[in-house]
Amino acid sequence: MNTRAITINQYGSSEGLDEEVVNLPNLKANQVLVQVKATSINPIDWKLREGYLKQMFDWEFPIILGWDVAGIITSVGEGVTDWKVGDRVFARPATTRFGTYADYTIVDTTLLAEIPANVSFEDAAAVPLAALTAYQGLFDHGHLQKDEKVLIHAGAGGVGTYAVQLAKAYGAKVYTTASKKNHELLYQLGAEKVIDYHDENFAEVFSDMDLVLDTMGGTVQEDSVQSLKSNGRLISVLAISNPDLMIAKNIAAQAIWLEPNGEELTKLAKMMQAGQLKSIIGAKFPLTAAGVKSAHELSATHHAVGKIVLINE
Repeated sequence: MNTRAITINQYGSSEGLDEEVVNLPNLKANQVLVQVKATSINPIDWKLREGYLKQMFDWEFPIILGWDVAGIITSVGEGVTDWKVGDRVFARPATTRFGTYADYTIVDTTLLAEIPANVSFEDAAAVPLAALTAYQGLFDHGHLQKDEKVLIHAGAGGVGTYAVQLAKAYGAKVYTTASKKNHELLYQLGAEKVIDYHDENFAEVFSDMDLVLDTMGGTVQEDSVQSLKSNGRLISVLAISNPDLMIAKNIAAQAIWLEPNGEELTKLAKMMQAGQLKSIIGAKFPLTAAGVKSAHELSATHHAVGKIVLINE
């Protein structure tokens, strides 16, 4: 099947984003075709575009970027019984060169979740990669428990806004960092204390933390050791930059890579339905070459609040 898509045909700047028609593979068993109503931006999108992941993903061009989808099933493959044409779904699809910046995308049924009736395509599209990263970092790997103290860096970012809400919903005490203009938002989402990292040193303010969720890396990651209690845990979405420091300070540190997971996404959907989890969308752009270019450039500033969503109208 052919689909309009926003692609790259070489690694480089956002100027290389282009609109073209791409031939998608045939549906395999236990796959569905989803008409894309909305998708969202994650930093990995433009990092892949710039070529930082080309050794990990040795793909031929053209590459359709995009790691989130919300839309409507328009076709089902062999063996699909739990899903039907017309279902409203969202997912973090399997990692292939056929991403979600397109009119149509292919998703394995194990990765699907139903969009609740009270949740829009835009809000659903913001969720999969960022909220699953937060969920897996906090619980699958971080083993966060009720009444524990967790420090979430960059609380107003894509992963951060979901992580603050999830940790709060599970009964943890949440501490975070953000620019002053985002403090009110983070208190509304459930943070116990928020500091402006421009004015205060989090390592001097926050102490005795059970868990740190690190989305920054580098010196922020290393300074987080000062905020952790002995035997504390540090989960990072980036590499552990100084493993020896972690060992010396008796910190259990782990770098994680998101695993797409339909069951966990369904848990998040139920929380959204119940009003326990919401998407914070800081900007919206059309799913066009120009729209994606602007969205990538905004994401790369690291100053976007919450998620950036692409709408396919």
